[in-house]
Amino acid sequence: MDRRAFLGAAAMAAASPWLARAAEKAWQPAPNRIREALLEQARFQGYKQGVSGNKGVAVSTHPLATKAAIDAIKAGGNAVDAICAAALMQTVVEPHMTTITGVFSMLYYEAATGKSYYINGTNARPLNCPDLDLSKMAQEMGTADYVCVPGYWAGWQGAHDRFGKLSRKRVMAPSIHYAREGFEIHPFLFGEVFVEIGKIASHAEGREVFMPNKTIVQPGDRLYQKRYADLLEQLSEEGSGYFYHGGFAEKFSKVIQAAGGSITPEDFAQYEAFWDEPAKGAYRDYQLLASPPPDFGATDVAAVLQILQHADIGKMGAASESPETCHLMFKALDEVWADTLQANHSGEPQHWQQRLDPDLAARRYEKLSKGPARSPSDVLKVAANISQQNIEGVTTGSNHLSVVDGEGNVATVLHSCMALPWANGLFIDGTSICGSGVHYSSGMPERGAHFHSRIVPLMVLKDGKPVIACGSPSVSLYENLVQNVTNIIDCGMSIEESVNRPRFGGSWGMPARLIEQDMGAPVISALMEKDDVALDIVNPRQWLHGSFEGIHIQDGMTHACGDPRRTAVAMAV
Repeated sequence: MDRRAFLGAAAMAAASPWLARAAEKAWQPAPNRIREALLEQARFQGYKQGVSGNKGVAVSTHPLATKAAIDAIKAGGNAVDAICAAALMQTVVEPHMTTITGVFSMLYYEAATGKSYYINGTNARPLNCPDLDLSKMAQEMGTADYVCVPGYWAGWQGAHDRFGKLSRKRVMAPSIHYAREGFEIHPFLFGEVFVEIGKIASHAEGREVFMPNKTIVQPGDRLYQKRYADLLEQLSEEGSGYFYHGGFAEKFSKVIQAAGGSITPEDFAQYEAFWDEPAKGAYRDYQLLASPPPDFGATDVAAVLQILQHADIGKMGAASESPETCHLMFKALDEVWADTLQANHSGEPQHWQQRLDPDLAARRYEKLSKGPARSPSDVLKVAANISQQNIEGVTTGSNHLSVVDGEGNVATVLHSCMALPWANGLFIDGTSICGSGVHYSSGMPERGAHFHSRIVPLMVLKDGKPVIACGSPSVSLYENLVQNVTNIIDCGMSIEESVNRPRFGGSWGMPARLIEQDMGAPVISALMEKDDVALDIVNPRQWLHGSFEGIHIQDGMTHACGDPRRTAVAMAV
């Protein structure tokens, strides 16, 4: 080959990724009638119908987010393109649940290689963070001292750069469009805005978005986030260079310092999302893949399941109909959670291999089969001097979503504001600044380190291939997954039947465990007779019980169903 031909070939090779992406079909927003029909689904509903497909399935808590995932798959993208498109869309359409200043941590299974990966994009403790008196968290968690270094964008871009097929601009296009052009406010969003308007309206950018013309936005009104659209446009061009090493880092630091916090551009510059080996456990003849510590949540769920495998839940019955199953689950959940808190607060958190030791699970089962449950609230008081009222209900804002594509790649991700919505009333470039420092209650990390995060990206595999990928938001995320996974595996339920069943919820710092009224009098009465059980009977489909954002792969088909406890919607290709 002569020099001219060689240079020409080299130039074509270098340009080929650009040429491939230049040929992408541009994303088009849904026509008005379709968008309006989709938004009608963004409601708390009764019994929800499942969907099935073999070319792509997605489930999230907002129809426009789920549609963004499906559109990415239809455009030739894979599960990571789809989940990144949907997760970013949720920062636009569910700002009460998530924000780009929060976290993004993803568990991914690559079908072609059979390998699994985990990216940790949780927040980090600032380098100059002061020593905090966590006993005063209830009074201080809305201050700038509880603002941490954002991990969302590093996790999002890290996942997409490594595994995505579509261009960043194409994946971000739906979010940019609906931030700039607006979307109709659904009742859940309105309710959260109404409750939190005092904090929102304390900042000019909050008033600009949620109180135009000095009037709170109403259900059905268009919500415009044009400053945020500008930020997303800039990130589509410059990415992490702008977010962590440029203008955004500088602006963010100035906002926080003006509010009394300690974050600096140095915090942003040293931040990195990191790839990690998923935690590995076993449940009966299934394999478990879980988010590893410091994202310890799914490791805890796997540890609970490893205890439960010593009982015949199929014979005992699902938790929705068996007080014996409920009681065993209560004790296993509290045992694992208490042990994790003690380890985290000791300054020597355990590796996932220690937490998922099969012999440990057997010893725990033997102990729990003979004795009463432990109280996680008591452990919290000992471990960190945090009282119940300080931590109760501080993490109601989160999103989880799961996607499988036609090639069998599977992604499941948690992203979140990690606290109550608009916890501190601070905004930057039209989006809220999350107060994720409330998670210091799970164990204080070293300065500059990612914090201990109770999030639950989880996969269940059979013979090395995923059969379930799932997660949940809310204080009840452990309880949510344990009940739904055992419903599907042990009791043979479809995912549609499982998510529509009544269930119990979380006790993270709460004085009593939540249980839905339609669990029925026989189950509730039998549980209330036990000395180590305190119950708070709540309404059917209680929203604090989270949303099972799961997919079930069976006989070559993928199944999903929106959870009626949230505004969840599943779609299939």
